[in-house]
Amino acid sequence: MINGVHTILFSSDAEADRVFLRDVLSLDSVDAGGGWLIFKSPPGEIAVHPETPAEPAAPEPATDGPAAHHELFLMCDDLDVTLSGLAARGVEVNGEPRRERWGVVAEIRLPSGSPMGIYQPAHPTAHGL
Repeated sequence: MINGVHTILFSSDAEADRVFLRDVLSLDSVDAGGGWLIFKSPPGEIAVHPETPAEPAAPEPATDGPAAHHELFLMCDDLDVTLSGLAARGVEVNGEPRRERWGVVAEIRLPSGSPMGIYQPAHPTAHGL
């Protein structure tokens, strides 16, 4: 039985991004040994979307097979309030939030420079299942 999902963020400045997760997003963590922090993530869900020609090109796969990519979005109940709170803590918000059929979405920048999506869903969520 699956009992969780382990998300890996590859970073050009892992220490700065760990500090961001700990101090800015206030995520609890465990030390897996040697100071290697593993953060507790909020409840999550997995959606599978078909690739379309309009999708940006994905990186070459590590093994033979079709190319694919994965995305990570933070979710919140009120995007405007959440973005204001993050901005007050020094988080860079890239552009203005935009409305999609599935919710209101924005992009923040991690200390390493990597973008991360954040959105207020307009769809039912699987958190309470």
